[in-house]
Amino acid sequence: MDLHLKGKNAVILGGTRGIGRAIAETLAGEGANVAICARNADQVKDAVGELKSKGTKVTGGAVDIMDGAALKSWIAKAAGELGGIDILISNAGAMAQGADPASWESNFKLDVLGAVNAFDAAYPFLEKAAGTNKDAAFIIIASVSAAESDNASSYGPIKAALIHYAKGLARQHAKRGIRANVVSPGMVYFEGGVWNMVEKNMPDYFKTAMARNPTGRAATPQDIANATVFLASPASSYTTGVNLLVDGAISRRVNF
Repeated sequence: MDLHLKGKNAVILGGTRGIGRAIAETLAGEGANVAICARNADQVKDAVGELKSKGTKVTGGAVDIMDGAALKSWIAKAAGELGGIDILISNAGAMAQGADPASWESNFKLDVLGAVNAFDAAYPFLEKAAGTNKDAAFIIIASVSAAESDNASSYGPIKAALIHYAKGLARQHAKRGIRANVVSPGMVYFEGGVWNMVEKNMPDYFKTAMARNPTGRAATPQDIANATVFLASPASSYTTGVNLLVDGAISRRVNF
């Protein structure tokens, strides 16, 4: 299937490792130009250098996504360097698991306000792309935890807020050709990731969590990237307002 991504311009928040890096590599492999950001300047530099091997235009910047002004400035700069924005992907997350005010604030500022500020900054470019090509896409990476609750952690409710936000954007901007969708991963394992740390520091808990997976394995970043890139592509131009679970059937919820 041709995803019609060649020459498209994509901006990815949190694109140096894990899911974000897999998304950036997949988009570039499909012929899209990509801009990535993360807090660590060295990681951004290394990722940009490696992504350029795909043969497309690649740029990146060290950005604190909690700094709304800095994020908006970088997105405008990235749009200028790429020549516009067809696809915006909000992948960065604080990953705070606590129920204390600091965890709530951290998750809200990075996950929610990061997505809001990114969309606001990218909107003029997405609107222009949609007007020209009849399609532009905003994808938010959330979590299966949005609809699963074992305790009063701030993490799940924040992810649920992102799904609600995307649904509203989808309905509000459908006539303009701007789509908004969510990808909600289940357990994702990669070197240096959360579940890799759990495996090292809490091996019994890790084994219990792994045993819950009906597929017998955790997802790879590429599993999530494949779903994300399809939703972001013009090949999925009629899909908007959805929350796509990519969890290997670990959740018991039923969507009607």
